[in-house]
Amino acid sequence: MPFTGTLPPPSGTEAEMTRHIHTMYALSTSHWVTQITRAAADLRIADHVAEGRVTAEAIAAAESSHPRSTYRLMRACVTVGILGHSDEEGFFLTPVGELLRTDTPVSMRDGVMVQGARGHWQSWGLFPEAVRSGRNQVEQAVGGRHLFDYFARNPQESALFSRSMSNSTSIVSRDIVTLLDLGDAAQVVDLGGADGELLLSLMRANRAIHGAVFDLPTVVEGARQAAEKAGVTERFTAVGGDFFETVPAADYYLLKWILHDWPDEQCVQILRNCREAARPGARVLVVEALIGAAEGPDPIALLDMNMLSVSDGQERSLAEYDTLFAAAGWRRVAQTPTRTLYWLIELEAV
Repeated sequence: MPFTGTLPPPSGTEAEMTRHIHTMYALSTSHWVTQITRAAADLRIADHVAEGRVTAEAIAAAESSHPRSTYRLMRACVTVGILGHSDEEGFFLTPVGELLRTDTPVSMRDGVMVQGARGHWQSWGLFPEAVRSGRNQVEQAVGGRHLFDYFARNPQESALFSRSMSNSTSIVSRDIVTLLDLGDAAQVVDLGGADGELLLSLMRANRAIHGAVFDLPTVVEGARQAAEKAGVTERFTAVGGDFFETVPAADYYLLKWILHDWPDEQCVQILRNCREAARPGARVLVVEALIGAAEGPDPIALLDMNMLSVSDGQERSLAEYDTLFAAAGWRRVAQTPTRTLYWLIELEAV
């Protein structure tokens, strides 16, 4: 029997409730999008499409993946905005999808892979427990007091994280190079600098400075290789160590996305170690997001939840950072926003 009748238009109240239902559905299923995007990155779909493989069959052959499942994934990528599709062209990259290419200067592929990989993903699965206890659940999820403990035992994921940090740094480093005045600083030390993307950008722009990346011994080899590729090895040193113990002497310290990883006491210890090792007149650049009051939507509040999930740290307000600086013998002398979420905060010794 054919369908009969016509549904009445929804009332204003019904339409509003439908919108709320759709919003909550999107919120509760957003983890689907994370893993769809991760799978697209893992299969290098953006690279393949850019190289002319515009069908699921071609990509499946290149990746040894299941053709029908690959098509279903690519169809979902159209829905989330990574790909487009037409009968004439097949699949094509959107501007968002271009960011998953490995050969673009602002590639976000590694970062997408990290967010969906075991270290972050398993820890987020225990997030309610983190909120209840006030402590991350990394040990219960993957083992290790902190995500970096897990990375120390999983070098492949650690390397992925380091590359993602370098890619993210490349986005903000252009602003830092433009805004930062190193003055007469001769020796610049990048604490926790991973592959050294920020430091190397500064060294390329200022051939008078010598630089050192100070990071875990398992990490600094990547910095050495990056310095060689950048052609600055004669002015560059990679030093393995623990910034909770001691740091090298410097005229200028770079602390990019370091303090938000740690609780207050350990932040003060890092800053105090810098104060003790600093040369006369030394300064510090802190690069961090600044969280606001709960007066409206704030993307930093979401970033703060990631810190609760996978670290012992948190995002902080400028006033909260000032308290840490003062406790370690530094004072803030300047701050300026970048075109990203992050601020540049310069310190001098008290």
